[in-house]
Amino acid sequence: MAAAADQTAEQFRGQPRLPKFATPRRYNLRLTPDLDACVFSGSVEVSLDVTAPTRFLVLNAAELEVAPGAVSFAPQGSDKALQPAEVTNVPEDEILIIRFDDVLPLGEGTLAIAFKGTLNDKMHGFYRSVYELNGEKKNMAVTQFEPADARRCFPCWDEPSFKAVFKITLEVPSEIVALSNMPVIEEKVAVVVAHELAHQWFGNLVTMEWWTHLWLNEGFATWVSYLAADQFFPEWNIWTQFLEESTTGFKLDALAGSHPIEVDINHVDEIDEIFDAISYRKGASVIRMLQSYLGAEIFQKSLAAYIKKFAYSNAKTEDLWAALEEGSGEPVRTLMHSWTKQQGYPVVNVKLKDGKLLLEQTQFLSSGSTGVGQWVVPITLCCCSYSRQEKFLFQGKEEEFNLSGLMECQKKDDFWIKLNVNQTSFYRVSYDEELASRLRYAIETNKLSAADRYGVLDDTYALCMAGKEKLVSLLHLIAAYKDETEYTVLARVIDTSLNIVEMMAVAAPEELVNLKKFLIVFLEPFAQKLGWDAKDGEGHLNALLRGTLFTALAELGHESTINEAVRRFNVFLEDRETPLLPPDVRKAAYVALMQTVNKSNKAGYESLLKIYRESDLSQEKVRVLGKCSLGACPDPDVVREALDFILSPEVRNQDSIWVLRGVGAAAHDVAWEWLKENWDHISATISGTLLTYFVSTTVSPLATDEKGDDAEEFFKSRTKANIARTVKQSIERVRINAKWASSIKSEAELGNVLKERSVKH
Repeated sequence: MAAAADQTAEQFRGQPRLPKFATPRRYNLRLTPDLDACVFSGSVEVSLDVTAPTRFLVLNAAELEVAPGAVSFAPQGSDKALQPAEVTNVPEDEILIIRFDDVLPLGEGTLAIAFKGTLNDKMHGFYRSVYELNGEKKNMAVTQFEPADARRCFPCWDEPSFKAVFKITLEVPSEIVALSNMPVIEEKVAVVVAHELAHQWFGNLVTMEWWTHLWLNEGFATWVSYLAADQFFPEWNIWTQFLEESTTGFKLDALAGSHPIEVDINHVDEIDEIFDAISYRKGASVIRMLQSYLGAEIFQKSLAAYIKKFAYSNAKTEDLWAALEEGSGEPVRTLMHSWTKQQGYPVVNVKLKDGKLLLEQTQFLSSGSTGVGQWVVPITLCCCSYSRQEKFLFQGKEEEFNLSGLMECQKKDDFWIKLNVNQTSFYRVSYDEELASRLRYAIETNKLSAADRYGVLDDTYALCMAGKEKLVSLLHLIAAYKDETEYTVLARVIDTSLNIVEMMAVAAPEELVNLKKFLIVFLEPFAQKLGWDAKDGEGHLNALLRGTLFTALAELGHESTINEAVRRFNVFLEDRETPLLPPDVRKAAYVALMQTVNKSNKAGYESLLKIYRESDLSQEKVRVLGKCSLGACPDPDVVREALDFILSPEVRNQDSIWVLRGVGAAAHDVAWEWLKENWDHISATISGTLLTYFVSTTVSPLATDEKGDDAEEFFKSRTKANIARTVKQSIERVRINAKWASSIKSEAELGNVLKERSVKH
């Protein structure tokens, strides 16, 4: 940094981080929102330490009005406040540069700033949202400061390493009411609340030093949320459901355009994009892997020591490894370096020969390409029984393991071997044909745990998409789950099946009818057993499965499901309190209704809009908009109308994404054309993470190279830093889809297999 006398305002422009010659210690913030005018005013007094000679104070401010006369600095012990010579707002860098004529005295002082702002509609900073009360729309003010939007509420040092103590005063009329979370024992609520509570320790008490270490906040909070939910509600089998988090992380990290858990951040615009499945889901999965390897007790004690050491301070990933290494005596740094410093993960290829286990690891990519990564992989395996387990580290590219008892086990008629026991580690496994066949048998005879049944399917589906397994093999595997009893596993089977339907619509549309017949034949027995109506004393997992199951059958065009759903919906339309359509199956009814809609018969569509407009409940509005509801219509013209609706004032920005997520295979091209036509409006009114969702949900489902070329050309001149990574990843997914579609077309036996499987036996 230049000497204080030589400093100029220009040197602070274009910098990725704030200078450190002043450090905030305490904020005294006062805010006065006006919900009618959608504006706010405020003042902040910041107690800070000037630690190096400077004539400048540089902090963050964005979309705020700060008048030069509204700023002063009072050194401690002085009865006179210093007035700045110049206050410069730099919008492109989101900073406020305050210049004084003289060098500021070292030590403590108080910076006072008065400011004004607008309650924006972009879901960041201090923003406005809308709710309905007795049919009347009301405004409310909400905050969303992470990752870098506190600066849109008040001037501050808006970086993790500048953590400080806050006193906040909110001036509001006496009739304004603040509501907290209601004590509802619902799974999603419990996990979300636990996640946010976990931030009291991972984020607030111990804060990451810079956004490179974001996963220390979000990965740990995600992992702790499941840990807490399992402690309070063991009947939920929550760790099996955690595998859905891992799957989301796997999907993103199998892209060449992914990023390491520890990712370099050089500009504030890059931060939003790393609030993704890598920081959250992969981060949580890697933590679970390490906990499993070290043991729960050692891990917990070491973690407690880490939190105690860095309480009210900042930490880096290396600090966590040091604490765990000290507590366990294991080489944690060596083990974990490859998992956080490099992107991706391995697939472990398994063969068995003469009682010896032959392992090979390569970086898994959904494109089918082979990456260059190499990991220290904690291998766990069981053979024929969970009482016979082995555990070791696989550190090379290829290794041969001579395991005791393996040859004896191999001689048994019911022999099977499963790696990554209970899916506690973040890698995929590819078995040779014989071992894969043995695992199908183990699934059919219920020899595997729910987590392992989930894992075998998830790995096989990923390998199929990458062209490493045939679709026919995946379909045979799906059929092996005919007696599945676990919600999370069956939900994964259903999700995989619907993904195959989407791809088949592109790859081999002539086989679509038989594919749907096969899946209906597979799912019907589950639906008949479960029924539409809840039974006395049944658990909440049955309620979750009921909605998932009937929604899938409606999507597949199952006639009796659609007819019954529409019957129940018509009763619900007249009587919103009817027990015939509780929330658990309401989505299934909405999806079924949209299957009956077309351009010349939009009665069902209009009925859903009526429910949307009449409901005061945000949850119900989202259900109408939600995945596979309004966007699920097989008529592209109606889907286009639904897409136009989400840009209307009737739909909150944060809710608009639900329709995009629900667009069916018949209208993906329509959604892409719609996004292009409306891009100028969308990119001007929507920002942050929400804008990345618009891109990913619209572009990623496309499945031809021509569409990939079109997307590349379109975004060539429209990509900014805050969506660059998402655009790259989405186009890569289009290429992967196109390649998979081509692979499916080449499977000569597919038609005969589907024809045979589509017949009810």
